[in-house]
Amino acid sequence: MGSQDLPSIASSAVVGGGLFVGDMGSESWSHLGHPVHSLSRAPQEPIGPAILLVHGFGASTDHFRHNIPVLSEHHEVHAIDLLGFGRSAKPAELAYGGALWTGQLCAYVAERIGRPTVLVGNSLGGFAALAAGAALGDQAAGVVLLNAAGPFSDEQAPPKGWGKIARQTIGGALFKSPVLQRILFENLRRPTTIRRTLNQVYIDKTNVDEALVEAIRLPSLDPGAFGVFRTVFDIPKGQPLDELFAQLTCPLLLLWGIRDPWINAAGRRGAFQRHAPANTTEVVLEAGHCPHDEVPEQVNRALLEWLAALATVEPSPELTPQPTSEQPSSDDPQHPVPAAAL
Repeated sequence: MGSQDLPSIASSAVVGGGLFVGDMGSESWSHLGHPVHSLSRAPQEPIGPAILLVHGFGASTDHFRHNIPVLSEHHEVHAIDLLGFGRSAKPAELAYGGALWTGQLCAYVAERIGRPTVLVGNSLGGFAALAAGAALGDQAAGVVLLNAAGPFSDEQAPPKGWGKIARQTIGGALFKSPVLQRILFENLRRPTTIRRTLNQVYIDKTNVDEALVEAIRLPSLDPGAFGVFRTVFDIPKGQPLDELFAQLTCPLLLLWGIRDPWINAAGRRGAFQRHAPANTTEVVLEAGHCPHDEVPEQVNRALLEWLAALATVEPSPELTPQPTSEQPSSDDPQHPVPAAAL
């Protein structure tokens, strides 16, 4: 089944200018022989590099419902469902993990876009976008991380002490039980559980609506969804973030929802600052794990300003302020902290 045969999950989600995510140029493409759902939208004369939006775990292209209409006013914009998620195929035989999704993104840029691209990823999609950006070389015009997941090298050390070892071993064995996995899966895909989880990671609950809940729930009804969910407990951690940063040659934008309870954004921010390459810009937003959907106006503005700066600012290791449409005080929690190159 190709992507055009699948129903539009977000057909009821009205976004900027009265547009619908489901109406935005749904395209049929395959990777490793499996159908992949993607969207594209562009003006007649797009400016700058192309943009590829990559969702997080359990999400899909629908999570960019408030970003695509705005970004595509002047830029060529693509969004893709990673294999195992959204409307893309969920075959049992694939080895789900960073290598698969990195290869998928690199292939999409090469086969569908065909020119330098800025990769924008949230959570798991941030890790995949960073890995793909490092692998693409000069075909990556930039990478944007929205509360990216993934470990640093010093976080992959084995546990020390019998207590920690026992907890990890016993806990890992329990979560690998097919019975417990099925119980957990059935609970997690209930609409009430999805909404409760979203409310935990969205500081402003305004956009936690029925369309978002359904966009997460409906793909979990696909026949292969439980098989993909089970692989979560066996997915390798992948290449450490610091190694990927060292390989990255394009500009990097860190967009933080600083009140993210899932990845401890406030605590991990320092590690990102220590390892990020010289040509890095950072913007801090008063939001949770999914700032692109929670505070889309702020994310869209910061991203567009950074994209505009790419064409005019040469890479520099020195601290230089990035222009912003507003210049709030750094202690104003209702506005982004002015961006600066790290």
